[in-house]
Amino acid sequence: MNVLVTGSSRGLGLELVKQLTTRPDSMDGVVVATARKCSPGLQEVISSTNSSVVFVALDVTDKASIVQSASQVRSVLAGRSLDVLINCAGVHSETEGKVINMSDLDFHLSANVTGAHDVFREYIPLMQTSGLKKVISISSIFGSMSNAREVGYAPCPAYKISKAALNALMVQYALSYEDEGFVFLAVNPGWLQSDMGGQDADLTVPQGAEAVLNIVMAASHQDNGSFTTIDVPGWEKYAGQNVSW
Repeated sequence: MNVLVTGSSRGLGLELVKQLTTRPDSMDGVVVATARKCSPGLQEVISSTNSSVVFVALDVTDKASIVQSASQVRSVLAGRSLDVLINCAGVHSETEGKVINMSDLDFHLSANVTGAHDVFREYIPLMQTSGLKKVISISSIFGSMSNAREVGYAPCPAYKISKAALNALMVQYALSYEDEGFVFLAVNPGWLQSDMGGQDADLTVPQGAEAVLNIVMAASHQDNGSFTTIDVPGWEKYAGQNVSW
């Protein structure tokens, strides 16, 4: 199984790459780790994996970078298909005061929504011959409009809007490509102890990554177009349930 992860220089993306190299269900393929730059943490993973992880530069806000990266990945695959694409790249920032003060909406939409769309457009052709054809986007409970009041405490309206739009994008791709056997799935990875989530968060990054990969591996055509949360034993709110839109 050949897997590509965007946003893999740190946090959840880096941990996904790390765990993909040790899981029995993914060890025989190539893991393509993409990010704007190769971080020291990612380089350490690459150096310890005997060439099973390949870094390819990819800035999701730069169309030329996306096109170039797809060309490089095609060469890396050498005629094989890309089986799984995990869209983990994204940005997050906050707004002080009322929503009228929000000045970062374009920034979030560019990275979290348009960037994902542009990546899909370049990489879906590399997945056409795969028997898996799984495309997973890391979303957030903050993107659920039904739960907007519940998460109203978080002062990040642009992030919330962009994640809601990302969910809508995934649904449109799911409908458009279901006849070709693709599975498009949005996943809420939980509140993680990352740079974004902070150290008071519920779960460690390794816990979140393991749970996300469990969803990725188990996903089937019945899951196409859904928005689900991770399943972590002992957590009622992380019990693998579908998230309301």
